[in-house]
This record gives sequence, structure tokens and C-alpha cells, in this order.
Amino acid sequence: MHDLIHDLAISVGGKFYVQSEDPRDAYKISTETRHLSYARLTNLISEDFDVFSRIKSLRTLLHIAHSTISNESNENVQNVTLSNNKCLRVLSIDSDRELNVLPDSICELIHLRYLSLSINMMTLPESLGDLYNLHTLKLSNCLSLTMLPNNMQNLVNLRHLDIRGTRIKEMPPGMSKLKKLHFLSDFVVGKQEETGIMELGELSNLHGSLCISKLENVANSIDALKARIMDKTHIDELDLQWSQGDDMVTSSESERDILDKLKPHKGLQVLSILNYKGTILPDWVGHPFYRNMTRLVLRGCINCWALPSLGQLPSLKSLNICNFDGLVNIGEDFYKNYDDHSSLEASFPSLEDVRFDDLPCLEEWQSSKPNAFPKLKTLTISKCPNLKGNLPSHLPALEILRISYCPLLVSSLPKGPAFQQLDINRSDKVLLQEIPLSLQHISITECDEVDKYMESLSVSQSQVVALRTLDIWDCNNFESFPIEGLAAPSMTRLTLHNCKKLKSLPCHMNTHLPNLKSLYINNCPEIELFPDGGLPPNLKRLIIENSYKLVSNLSSIGVHEGLTALCIWGPCESMESFPKGLLLPQLPALTTLELCDFPNMKTLDCEELLHLTSLQIFRISRCPELKNMTGERLPASLIKLEIYASLCLEELCKKKDPNIWPKISHIPDIQISGRRLT
Repeated sequence: MHDLIHDLAISVGGKFYVQSEDPRDAYKISTETRHLSYARLTNLISEDFDVFSRIKSLRTLLHIAHSTISNESNENVQNVTLSNNKCLRVLSIDSDRELNVLPDSICELIHLRYLSLSINMMTLPESLGDLYNLHTLKLSNCLSLTMLPNNMQNLVNLRHLDIRGTRIKEMPPGMSKLKKLHFLSDFVVGKQEETGIMELGELSNLHGSLCISKLENVANSIDALKARIMDKTHIDELDLQWSQGDDMVTSSESERDILDKLKPHKGLQVLSILNYKGTILPDWVGHPFYRNMTRLVLRGCINCWALPSLGQLPSLKSLNICNFDGLVNIGEDFYKNYDDHSSLEASFPSLEDVRFDDLPCLEEWQSSKPNAFPKLKTLTISKCPNLKGNLPSHLPALEILRISYCPLLVSSLPKGPAFQQLDINRSDKVLLQEIPLSLQHISITECDEVDKYMESLSVSQSQVVALRTLDIWDCNNFESFPIEGLAAPSMTRLTLHNCKKLKSLPCHMNTHLPNLKSLYINNCPEIELFPDGGLPPNLKRLIIENSYKLVSNLSSIGVHEGLTALCIWGPCESMESFPKGLLLPQLPALTTLELCDFPNMKTLDCEELLHLTSLQIFRISRCPELKNMTGERLPASLIKLEIYASLCLEELCKKKDPNIWPKISHIPDIQISGRRLT
């Protein structure tokens, strides 16, 4: 809310509503206080006890941040508060501390409507079941909680139960008695009848999302049918989970029958099926009568050898297929219509995002449907080591293509006017002969044949007029750019990371990359010089990391009128003085200089930096031995000096050492580890 509205609310609330950052603010809290939220407790336990012991008529108590006191003290304060305030309606406790048990006195809060616990405990007291007026119980992120009270069935007025992020092993018995439940985040299936999936059958009023886990404990399809999932017409999102690694399957047909009986209603919007152990998914998965389904996740179905027909889900926008170990071919059935006019309708008419991940046996993706995927924007294919053949050739709406760990995939890029981003990782055989003119971002990682990709971007080829960023990562066999140089007049960023054999930067950067603004060179030890003709005229930021030869030849930059930020990052272990031995280039517009990771540098020569007449920010970090400054002082233009992880220099600055302080005292803002030096 707006600050003025907040202040008005505080004013109107008066003494009845108190928001306290610290309960020691005793003047804020009185016997009239009815609604209290506090951010933290203190170590002054006696004061805390005094404050909390005199509050006797609270209706609301919200702990909205982490406690800073010991576990024992925290429990004591809460015991005092609960025992004094029997009329509480709302109680919220949020703490990252270990709280082994909730006080048994919780059962005395018979008027409690809302209880939210975000604390690290393993069990809840059985007395919790006595809170028969409770409407909401939120236990999300109680990471150690493994069981709920056995008498949960007594909470007959409960409407909202959230156990997301817990480690509940199974539901307590008799959940079917909680007929007023409006929201149930998770149902963990137990092996016994009173904790089994049949208990869901009577919970007909559930809304929103529901995750049913440990489905391996469902004995047969009859029990699954008794859960009456089809009748829960207000569920929007359904997550069906078998436990990962549980490979005990008595019958694939039985598994399919169980999943078949968990068929949801036709209005479902999001469906996830995880670790299903059958070989074939039932026919209802992907049936076009699910007209509202927008997202489908099929993951960990390691025994499945075929995908269901999904092409005619009319509203499907996101599809995620992962960990199908037995899937060899994605064929025509993937696109299949369920009516007689299938050839006239587009397959996947609304799909925008597709991800195929960790399909170790997949060899072919048949994509002969010419009108498939008319709205597909993002396509991700990862960890498909045996995939060959071609990708869909015509994707008119495709914007982003990511191909990772597909070493056998030989395919041209899909064609489409909206294609903007291409990420290739360990997939050398993808063909780039015809790069779309619309392409704006290219990232190439761990590829052995970068040269062929660079040839497609060379001056001798057609210019990629829209290309803005090019990132090349961990390509150890990459030795040189094309002789002609790169042709990308709109490129603004070039990143070269861990290319250990690369010997030079692209030639003629000043003319072929005229709009380059950022150049990042990291762990490219064989690059010695900047290119002839100088750096691009619009370059603003240059970062050189762990590339000592290039650092030693900074003077090859020459004069650059536009560079505003220069970052030199080590480790440069052989450099004991900066910039002694280096001829710094002429950089009249430079405003920021950063030196990082010079472990043996002992001396900084201020005199050699005086020609940087526009320098405003000087950042020194991870230079632990730096303790000397020579020359009269650092440049007069400096307005900020930042020093991090450089212990010797930090101590000398704090002490205003006579050998250091005169050289930096003119700088208005000197910061040591993020704190301003006064």
C-alpha cells in the first residue's frame, strides 16, 4: 500500500494495532493491544518476557521475520504469550531456528481460526487436533516435519491445509472427515486403508492445486477410482507422483489401470505426471476434450516407450517431456487428431514452449506435419545423445532455440521470421549455413567446431544485421576467428570465456563491429594484442580476466575516446606493482577502473594513473598484500574509492596511515568492505 495510506491505517488503529520491529519498544505495546506483528526478538530476554507477559487480550500475533535469540528463549517467550492470550484468532510463527515441539498449550487456543508455522520441527503436538474452530493450517516450509497429528480428523472446520515443502511420510488417518476442506496442497498416500487414496473420495470441495504423491502405495485401480478425482471439478492443477527410484512394478497393465482411474475432470488447466512406472500412458492423457489445459509435464516415466497423442490439446501452451528412458521415436501419433479432419487442423495450435530433456534413447523426431507448432516460441532439446535427423523446419513464431548435449543431431536451423536467440552446448553437428537475419543472440558452449559457426558470421557471408550478443564459452579447440573478421554491425556484446587456444580477437573490430559496447575476455591466455585498427569506437566497457598476456599489452589499445569502464581481473601472481611495467592506454573518458585478484601486488603507483583525468570510481579488491602507494596522490577527479578483501590496505586506510592517507584524503567517498570510512 502507499506510504500515506499505511500511515493513516497506523493512526486509525491506534493502540489496538501494533507493528513492532522490536518488542523492547514497550511504549507501543499495552494491555489494549489486540493485533501485534513483530519482526524479531532480542537477547534481552527479561525485557521480552516483561512485554509479552502483560499482553493478555491479543486476537492476532504475527511473527514476520527470523528470531535472533536462542531456541530455549524463543520457546519460553511463545509459551508465555500463548498461555496469556486464550482469545487468539490468528497466530503466525516464522523462524529458521530449531523448534522441536509446539507447546501443548496450543490446545487452549480454542478460538484460533488461522495458524501458520514456518519453523524447523519434526512433529506437531497431538493437542493440535483439539482446535476444532481452526479454518487455516499452513505448514509450508517446515522442512523437517515428517508427520501430522493422528487426530487431524477432529479439525472438522478446516478449510485450508498447506503442507508444501514438508517431508510428510503419509497422511494421518481419517482425512475423509475433513469435508469442509477447500484447499489441500498435498495428499501423501499411505499403505493402510485409513491413510490410503480412498480418503480423498469424500473431499469433493477441493479447489486450486492438488499434489498426490507416493502413488506406488495404491493397491489397485478400484482404490484409485474411489478417490473420485473426476468429481473434483474445482481443481485447476493436478500433480500425480510416484516416488523416484521405486522400481517395484507388479504389472505394467495394473499401473496403467491405476492412472486411468485417476482421470481428472475436463476443465483441468495444469497436469503433471512424475515417475509413472507403466509402459504406456492411458488414452485420456492428451485427449482433446481437455480444452482448458495450458501446461503438461511428463517426467521420469522411465518405462514408457511412446508419447501420448498431444497435438490436439487446443489451449496447451507449455509441454515438458523429461526422463523417458525407453522412448526411441517421436512419431506421427504425437501429432494425431482424434477426429476425421485431422489433416485440416494445425497440431499444437497454441503451444508456445516445448522442452525435451534427458531422453537417452531418442533417435528420431518425425516432424512432417507442415502446419504443426504455429505459435511455438521456445524450443529446448537437452541430453538427447542419440538424436539424429532434422528438427521441424518451419516454425513461424520461434524466438528461442536451445540445443544441449545432442552430439549426433545434424539439422539445419528452423526457419522463421521471429527467430532471435540460439544457444548451442556440446552439439557440434547443428548446421548454421543459413543464419536467420532476425537472430539477435548466439551462445556457443563446449563445442569443438566453433570455427564453422564463426565462418557463418564472417564478412564473406551475408551479414547478420540484427545480431546483438555473441557468447563463446569453454571451447578449448577454438583457435582463431575468420580472417575476414565478423560481420555484425548491431552487435553490442562479445564474450570470450575459457577459450584457451584462441590467439587473437576478431580483426577489423573497429569497422566490422562498430556498435560493440561491452567486451569480456576471460581465461584466454594466448591472446596477446588488441587488433590492428583499434577497438570499436562505441566500446564502453572492457573486462579482462585471467589473460595475463593481454594485460601486459594494454598499450596496444592505443587511444580510445569512448571507453568508460576498464576492469582488470587476475589472478596476476607475477605482478608486484601496478601499473609499473605497463604502458596504460590513453583513455580520456574512463570513469571506472577496477583491479581484482592481484595476490602479490604490494605497490600502487599513483603517478601513473594521473593521466586518467575523468576517473571517478576506483575499485580495488582481493589484493591482500597491497600496502604501499607511490606518487603524490590518486587522480583529483576521483569521487569514490572502494576497497574489498585487501586487508593490509584496509587497515592502513582505517588508521589514516601518513604514507597512505595524503594520497586518498581528497576522495569524498572511501568505502571499506561496503562501509563508508569517516
